[in-house]
Amino acid sequence: MNEPHRDPPAHVWVLLGLMVFLWSVNFIVAKRVLQEFHPVLAGALRFTFAGGLIWPLYWWRRHTRAPQKHDPKGKLRLVAIGVLGVGLNQLFFLVGLQRTSVAHAALVIAGTPVMVLLLSAWIGHEQIKTKKLVGLAIAISGVAWLQFSPSKSAGASVTGDLIVLGASITFALFTVFGKSIVMRYDSLTVNTYAYTGSAIVLSPVTLYFAWGADLTSVSWVAWACMLYMAIFPSLLCYMIYYYALGFMPATRISVLGYAQPVLATGMAVLLLGEHLSQSLVTGGLLVLAGVIFAERT
Repeated sequence: MNEPHRDPPAHVWVLLGLMVFLWSVNFIVAKRVLQEFHPVLAGALRFTFAGGLIWPLYWWRRHTRAPQKHDPKGKLRLVAIGVLGVGLNQLFFLVGLQRTSVAHAALVIAGTPVMVLLLSAWIGHEQIKTKKLVGLAIAISGVAWLQFSPSKSAGASVTGDLIVLGASITFALFTVFGKSIVMRYDSLTVNTYAYTGSAIVLSPVTLYFAWGADLTSVSWVAWACMLYMAIFPSLLCYMIYYYALGFMPATRISVLGYAQPVLATGMAVLLLGEHLSQSLVTGGLLVLAGVIFAERT
């Protein structure tokens, strides 16, 4: 395996480009799903389907390789952190996306590195120097401009943006507090326990919302979009992410994430009819500039 400081092979860059593209498309697909599913049910079905799809692969891999050390406490911790970083993260994302625009949601998610930085500083893992504070201030000013500008984007709301922020916070918590646990296992194990654990722990939520839903009236397009959400941005993209970590550090991979709000917004304009308002362009540039400045310094 290559060392993180070396230039990764070309196929790694191709995979990372595919990852960013699939994550960007997920915003558009999720909007289509939300036309026919309650957002909580959509999130619950997403990680339930993902868990059901990944478990056979994990079971097969486990029985074709040498047995791993039995670590029940470690696996329970993995489930707990997985429910936070997958289950609650995806519920917040879809509930918030229903109440705001794709562009706003994508920019809020793009600010996740800032949340990671703040949490790391809070627990003493990292010091926030003056230059990082400047970057944070720029990013926060961009968020404020998005929310309070007179030319605010149609379809966006403070409520929706705040709920999507919950998705950013839960993933940041997963990243910071789960690092020591997650790095002990391979990507397939991490994803299996995260998705199947979320499906099991949050099954009462799934059953509650499914009980009163008329799932027979859901179109095949909505079901296909649901499967897309379960397979591509969930399982495949996280597999690519963990695979790429073997060739380069997470900070270098995160740079590609800045293309996600641009791609998602462009798709929303073309496919969903969202408009590029002055506040969106100005606020978006401030958010991205602030995040990049805070992370790179």
